[in-house]
Amino acid sequence: MPDHSDSTADPRTDRELVRLFLETRGEIEFRALYRRHTPPLYRMAYRLAGPGLADDVLQETWCRAARNLGSFEWRSALRTWLTGILIRCCRQTWRDNGQVVTLPVGMEMHEPEVEAPSGTELDLERALESLPPGYREVLVLHDVEGLTHEEIARALNVVPGTSKSQLARARRALRQRLESGTVSPIDKESAR
Repeated sequence: MPDHSDSTADPRTDRELVRLFLETRGEIEFRALYRRHTPPLYRMAYRLAGPGLADDVLQETWCRAARNLGSFEWRSALRTWLTGILIRCCRQTWRDNGQVVTLPVGMEMHEPEVEAPSGTELDLERALESLPPGYREVLVLHDVEGLTHEEIARALNVVPGTSKSQLARARRALRQRLESGTVSPIDKESAR
């Protein structure tokens, strides 16, 4: 993963930086926001969209954020709002690549099993990539990035109960893949 971090942290709050950016369209303020929020956003993009698309998803996220920052109402943390944008960018990428974007609650997947690559251990990143996008979203946001179900619900525009049930299903699917040593690709036809 590329290093998107910066050793110089701006002491100003997100709210201060956003206000100044909106007033002046200042590059300094935008860069401070970018440096602060890009490392966790990139990790999410990497895990949700994959290494080949993470940079594109991240760039589109920041382009949309810059265009719409004036409409942000501070009902959530700026990071939660940015995460929502990133998820929408990932979903658009999935649609553009013909992947299933959401999985209705309660829908069971019937996926053909494919043997894992050689070796005795299945790589966790590969197992995450094999999950349907809806499962992968919630699992990464909750278990990897540490967002609460309420934050996930705001980012995904769902109720917290949906986040909880998707997380339980995602964990079960991930556990099955890891225990069996197989990775199941997304069966687009049965998931629709």
